[in-house]
Amino acid sequence: MQLHHHLNSFGQYLRARHGGRVQKLALNVGFSCPNRDGSKGRGGCTFCNNASFTPHARQAPSLSEQLSSGRAHMQQQGATRYLAYFQAYTNTYADVETLDALYRSALQHQDIIGLAIGTRPDCVPDAVLDLLARYQDQGFDVWLELGLQSAFDSTLRRVNRGHGYAEYLDAVRRARSRKIPVCTHLIVGLPGEQAEHSLCTVNRVIDAGVDGLKLHPLHVVKGSQLANEWRRGEYQPMSFIEYVNLASEMIRRTPKSVLFHRVTATAQNQLLLAPDWCAHKWPVMNAIGENLARFGGQGHTLAGI
Repeated sequence: MQLHHHLNSFGQYLRARHGGRVQKLALNVGFSCPNRDGSKGRGGCTFCNNASFTPHARQAPSLSEQLSSGRAHMQQQGATRYLAYFQAYTNTYADVETLDALYRSALQHQDIIGLAIGTRPDCVPDAVLDLLARYQDQGFDVWLELGLQSAFDSTLRRVNRGHGYAEYLDAVRRARSRKIPVCTHLIVGLPGEQAEHSLCTVNRVIDAGVDGLKLHPLHVVKGSQLANEWRRGEYQPMSFIEYVNLASEMIRRTPKSVLFHRVTATAQNQLLLAPDWCAHKWPVMNAIGENLARFGGQGHTLAGI
């Protein structure tokens, strides 16, 4: 099933824009997070693998090593150009000089055509947005990826997120005033939420103005507070078909102008506790594609067909 036939995919957008396959290179450069260093809280979000927060956690390779190994892997899949995706933790959580040095060290490579910066809505001061806007003015592709997860403050408090929906709205407003495209991460199946919560969340972020979306099913991983809740029977993950149906409806409610960067996510086998279907992405993607083909693709609900 060709999923991109039924939604506006980020991969196809990049291919059309740059004339070939562009791949994200996921990077971990050792950033922290205000929700784990005590600034906002400790322990991180309840769904995070807290074992990775210990000082004994394995150090990631250098940025140069990560870029080199990432290229070698992606070249086998036909990619020739790349976005440097600063992914792990909060990648704007440092002074502007430090950020500029890190980002530029990636952009100095000719086959790196831009940046995707993963961060929190409460960690994007104007100085950082101005820095990203300058890269964009220099011709680089720049995406600000904001982890919102839910538009409901009650849910954000329950998962110990450390920020509310208001911070997200403010960050989006300031980014868009600089013409920086925003991709918003949403988690489907959060504790205490039903289908209507996810549908309301996607409606709210669309109304706020968003350029891209990432959908993630919530999975339970070892070393997280959520794992303890799951063991005690306090949290029950979504089933495969529940996620497929709900993610598909969220896609149908999204205007065709919005790019989908991702519609599912997986966890490493050695960390994943539940649900087991989150170990493999292709069955989920194929099922979503079949649902969209059968009941209508992106923008279908909005069109009122």
